[in-house]
Amino acid sequence: MFHYDYKTKDTCSQVISMDLDGDVVHNVKFTGGCNGNLKAIPLLIEGWTVEQIAQKLSGVICGRRQTSCADQLARAVREAYDAEQKS
Repeated sequence: MFHYDYKTKDTCSQVISMDLDGDVVHNVKFTGGCNGNLKAIPLLIEGWTVEQIAQKLSGVICGRRQTSCADQLARAVREAYDAEQKS
């Protein structure tokens, strides 16, 4: 299991933590942000692959921002997967 912490950009949440088992994502946790929504997202995507998360959540925006916590999660899992492959 590979643990990764991603510092978000331009969102209310500050950090997304996760574990990867190959390309399968587990134990996602958001620090900061909208409490209810950011508890629900990890429950919904538990056990999804990096590709599934990227396909479903990339490009989701929040208000006037050009990103969202969901979009940042899509970026985070890709970055984590790349880091896992290099280690």
